[in-house]
Amino acid sequence: MNCDMKRCAICSRRCGANRYKSAGLCHCSTQMHIARAALHPWEEPCISGKTGSGTIFFSGCALGCIFCQNYEISRNEVGKTVTPEQLAEIFQNLQEQHACNINLVTGSHYTPWIVQALKLAKPKLQIPIIWNCSGYESPEILSMLKGLIDIYLPDLKFYNPLTSKAYANCPDYFKVASKAILEMFSQVGTLQWDGQLLQRGLIVRHLVLPGHRWESMKLLNWLANSLPKQDFLISLMGQYTPPNSSMPDKHLNRRVATFEYESVRECAIQLGLNGYGQERSSANSSYIPVFNIK
Repeated sequence: MNCDMKRCAICSRRCGANRYKSAGLCHCSTQMHIARAALHPWEEPCISGKTGSGTIFFSGCALGCIFCQNYEISRNEVGKTVTPEQLAEIFQNLQEQHACNINLVTGSHYTPWIVQALKLAKPKLQIPIIWNCSGYESPEILSMLKGLIDIYLPDLKFYNPLTSKAYANCPDYFKVASKAILEMFSQVGTLQWDGQLLQRGLIVRHLVLPGHRWESMKLLNWLANSLPKQDFLISLMGQYTPPNSSMPDKHLNRRVATFEYESVRECAIQLGLNGYGQERSSANSSYIPVFNIK
């Protein structure tokens, strides 16, 4: 893979930025920034368990959805600067705090450095490593992660190119993400459990957006037809919360209606998909983590 930061092509955006001089479309330079590293109790039950997921939120994001709930960190290079060696120590500290796993959130634009940290820490880690991402992953990124990631936790956000163009300036989102998810599954294979906790496998998240339930159903149909249903999990989220009251698309200025979410959930059931849903009370900004690492 080409990791030349003078003309960056790490993520699927391939923006070509010289990250030694200025940030790329990911809003980041060559220094790795983390906004939060702590036990996180609000992931899927098979990830959070009783003690919480050892979650590390990286600053920046190459996708840039206009409704991002983590806008505070996804649009800026904020938080603590860490080296691969320091990141490896953070992994070990989270394990010592009895984290169920190490959960790497939106780290694609830092992949070369994260890989270094994983290789340093892996011999001392006895808990799974999770790659928690937008789904918009390049084959090069996934090839670097092969053998290092135990659980892939991608979003599958958009089906229609017009939607992904409007909401993330990314008309090729489904084309890229669908291939990435198939590659993720090929790397980790079928679900492996340790009691109630997932140790290896694929969980695909989908956030139901207001006004887009038919698009959600198309994504569920693609998953049902593309992967063995018993060998992965779906996490169907209804927590969409408008980040402000003046979104450019009228649909995004409201929460998801109960009938919208329930119709998508019923579609998943009829397709025979296994996984998780959400209580409607989760559509609340109180579920957004506080990013205050120093």
